[in-house]
Amino acid sequence: MLSATQSKSPAANQPELQEQAEYSLFTRHPGNPILSRKDWPYPVNSVFNAGATRLPDGDTLLLCRVEDRRGLSHLCAARSANGVDGWRIDPQPTLAPNPQEYPEEIWGIEDPRITYVPELQQYAIAYTSFARGGPGVSLALTRDFKSFERYGVIMPPEDKDAALLPRRIGGFWALIHRPVTTMGAHMWISYSPDLHNWGNHKVILQARRGGWWDANKIGLCSPPIETAKGWLVLYHGVRHTASGSIYRLGLALFDIDRPDICLQRGDSWMFGPEADYERTGDVRDVVFPCGQTIAPDGDTIQLYYGAADSCMAMATGSIRALLSWLDAHSTTEDESVEPAAPEGDQQWIAQV
Repeated sequence: MLSATQSKSPAANQPELQEQAEYSLFTRHPGNPILSRKDWPYPVNSVFNAGATRLPDGDTLLLCRVEDRRGLSHLCAARSANGVDGWRIDPQPTLAPNPQEYPEEIWGIEDPRITYVPELQQYAIAYTSFARGGPGVSLALTRDFKSFERYGVIMPPEDKDAALLPRRIGGFWALIHRPVTTMGAHMWISYSPDLHNWGNHKVILQARRGGWWDANKIGLCSPPIETAKGWLVLYHGVRHTASGSIYRLGLALFDIDRPDICLQRGDSWMFGPEADYERTGDVRDVVFPCGQTIAPDGDTIQLYYGAADSCMAMATGSIRALLSWLDAHSTTEDESVEPAAPEGDQQWIAQV
């Protein structure tokens, strides 16, 4: 007897196959999780939410968020020739909290995003510093992931999910981040002449309302990818359910010269927690990328994401496929988002 699937004609199967292809934008590595606490050279509780970059020697570097058994986090580097296995992990924290000089780090540092900045010939690391006032955005620069120049807090609490764009926009550095304000938890962009003083704050993407997958709050995932069509952005959306929150990933595209202008926004999520290691852990039902690398072909993405706040996983995708998916599944206007910020709230405000 034929199964239900076998009994269908090819034409009947076509919509199902097309739907599967449309939503298979990232393929999980069969060796996932690629890093977990059992790999660490010293006792830890969990390893997740790593920034990523490819070094000049071809190695992939992950700057992992490592949570110790007190519940406080630091950053530790792991290097691999192929970005999948054979990881060489620093024997001690690579970037540890320094609450004596930076009191905003008293409860740890978390969730780094790494951007290589050609003008500076350095890597810029935007990370969350956590203290009594809540999470804020801090910045550090490094050439070798051994010594770091800390800039301290550049966006005060409550703020997180930040990454620096790799080049100036109109003569100013640009930072995407996610403050929580009276408006809600939306994505903003801010500009700076010197990486210290920031202003011209603008909302660039708003959390939807109601039953949408990205209602309640959204935030930047990995650093934006520069393409011929614009800045391709992966963002996370959080939906609250009766059994807890679900973190899924969506896509948006922003103007290359005006990154405050959203050109396209996906109307559905395109990657969410499905595997056991994503659904079960310290925080269930979470996929949370903080970094990716792009292969020499200029198209293949290796996306590194924290799974259930417990381990590191990797999935591969294609920039061309993501852009094509956006063309087919995007909205340009949505009445479900919150009203835009008053114009008076978007003027230049220097913050030291």
